[in-house]
Amino acid sequence: MSFIAPPPLPDIVLDPIVRLALAEDLGRAGDLTTDATIAPGTQLTAHIRARQAGRLAGMDAATYALKLIDPDVTLDVHKSDGDELAPGDTVAIMQGAARSILIAERTMLNFLGRLSGIASLTAQFADRMVHTKAKIVCTRKTTPGHRAVEKRAVRCGGGTSHRYGLDDAILIKDNHIAACGSIAEALQRAHAYAGHLRMIEIEVDSLDQLAEALPHNPHAVLLDNMEPDLLRQAVALIDGQCLAEASGGITLETVAAKAETGVDYISSGALTHSALNLDLGLDIL
Repeated sequence: MSFIAPPPLPDIVLDPIVRLALAEDLGRAGDLTTDATIAPGTQLTAHIRARQAGRLAGMDAATYALKLIDPDVTLDVHKSDGDELAPGDTVAIMQGAARSILIAERTMLNFLGRLSGIASLTAQFADRMVHTKAKIVCTRKTTPGHRAVEKRAVRCGGGTSHRYGLDDAILIKDNHIAACGSIAEALQRAHAYAGHLRMIEIEVDSLDQLAEALPHNPHAVLLDNMEPDLLRQAVALIDGQCLAEASGGITLETVAAKAETGVDYISSGALTHSALNLDLGLDIL
């Protein structure tokens, strides 16, 4: 299946995220520099350009930031979220009030740089495992308050998402097992509690733990910090009974070997917590 970029986030989701970013920048007194130097009525044409190669994400947030500052500034979008960028590519052209463009500039670029960095790193991971059935998945290791936009950026890079929060699936981890007493007891309680639409996944770090978990019918198992040889044995033991997810120690150097073991998913917090910003800038013509 060819890559299809996700739709923009709804305004109701973007609104609190973008408003907070603008309020953080404008503070109590607004843009002192623009107020001091730019005469009202001044018009500008400005280009947002890529300064390095990567995958674009964050146009929805950037567009919404400009809309909140001044809906009369026109934004001619040349590149869409999910598109590949080369150095020098024009992402969008803004025309309108100079004061509005300069006030919105940094917030727009902050969203584009951060989210394009996540999309670009995700695309690198996806490219390393394209020859396998496995999909790269992000986790809950996101910037507080920015989970929705960061997880969408992962999708723009060709990845997908693990849980969005604690409330959309049951993931029994090692500390839950320790507090509960055993894998069997934890899974029995989870099945008794969950409705028919709730996924149940359990984390295991050995073949013995996996063998204990499988008779209790988890929907997925998280194979934690297993090397490729052990992952292959785990996939053989699962034998299609549930989904297999590899996690822990996933890097660009190790992801292909782990994907080749036959797991269905590979999750990595690095997609969101270790992505470097993609360099984009605003040039006034």
